[in-house]
Amino acid sequence: MRRTLTGLALATVLSAAALGPAAAQDKAPIKLGTALDFTAVYTFVTAEYSQGQRDYASLLNAKGGIKGHSVEIMVVDTGNQPQRGIEAYERFKNEGAVLVDFLSTPVSRAVVPRALADGMNVITLFHGRSDAADGTVFPTIFPMTPAYWSQATAIVKYIDDQEKGDLKGKKIALVMIDSPFGREPLPVFEELCKRLGYEFSAFPYPSPGNEQSSAWTQLRRFKPDWTIIWGAGGGQSVSVRDAISNGIPLDRLASVIWLSETDANIIGAGQTKGILRFEGVAYGKDLPVIQAIEQEVVAKGKGAGPAEKVGGTYYNIGVASMALFGEGARLALEKEGEPLTPAKLKKGLESIKDFTADGLLPPVTITGEDHQGGGRGRIAAWDGSKWVPKSAWAPAYQDIVWDLIHKSAEEFKASSK
Repeated sequence: MRRTLTGLALATVLSAAALGPAAAQDKAPIKLGTALDFTAVYTFVTAEYSQGQRDYASLLNAKGGIKGHSVEIMVVDTGNQPQRGIEAYERFKNEGAVLVDFLSTPVSRAVVPRALADGMNVITLFHGRSDAADGTVFPTIFPMTPAYWSQATAIVKYIDDQEKGDLKGKKIALVMIDSPFGREPLPVFEELCKRLGYEFSAFPYPSPGNEQSSAWTQLRRFKPDWTIIWGAGGGQSVSVRDAISNGIPLDRLASVIWLSETDANIIGAGQTKGILRFEGVAYGKDLPVIQAIEQEVVAKGKGAGPAEKVGGTYYNIGVASMALFGEGARLALEKEGEPLTPAKLKKGLESIKDFTADGLLPPVTITGEDHQGGGRGRIAAWDGSKWVPKSAWAPAYQDIVWDLIHKSAEEFKASSK
């Protein structure tokens, strides 16, 4: 007999299943607020990410919710405008949300001071402030995944491994969007340059990234052994095209997390074969939780978007965000009791230990001190049709990352007084 939740180890789903769908109607819903950018800057990721979030919530609710509570996600569009994000935050707070998500660095940064003052939980998967990993300074801000500094170290560690631990005399180039996001990893690459002995040079291009030819012309003169691209959205496909036209080997071209199968297919699935990227959430449908969503939600006509997006890069990140929330909520209700409040959810999130959502994530452990969850990630390569892992889940050079985290967090703390 085929099991509908084969291998699924998500305790939130399994414990809820015994209650039955009707039980989720007996208790007040758990409310989340997602104020996302559907129309301006982050459109390349938002729809699929939100679809994954809502489909996972539907899976939870189909199995009885979390300890008998259904999950209700409130969704609004911010157009990436911080003021609209603040307005949405205030609405969510008034309507009883225990957690909010913005999937936007400028919006989440604008909300952070309010959320800290209110004791409201904010999740910032793969965006926002890298220093929010310091839970002692940012007690209710939860990246829960490798921040940009950890992504930078993971990429360099992969390069170092390919060079058999000898980067002395090698050249590493960074092609980046000229924005705070693009400049953020610079201290990491420069510090690793001192430690590992490679030569480093950065080549910025103007936002939004439609024109990068000058940066790539300069890079060609530099003659790098390895190249890293640091952008998002349409600028990423421009970077890859320019890399190809400038003769950069794709198996020596690595990206920050914001590179997906959509970008590869825009350029040409075959033409982009070999390109590398940082990966913090597993890709594809061959994962128990994604298979469960297909069987219990999509196949029953309850999916929140196109079925072909299920299992995609940004869809799976959305699922991961809600799986982490669900695990934290389950632990909070078990340990702290009813009703679920933002303060209790914070304690639940900080109780997550070695959580993988059955292979969707690397092992995530969150404590009151470490809201990054351990900083584990891996490198994956595009094989012409799918992303294939090239390294194991692992943290890299976290001493450098945490030195930066603590320094930046202390600066934020001092400026907030």
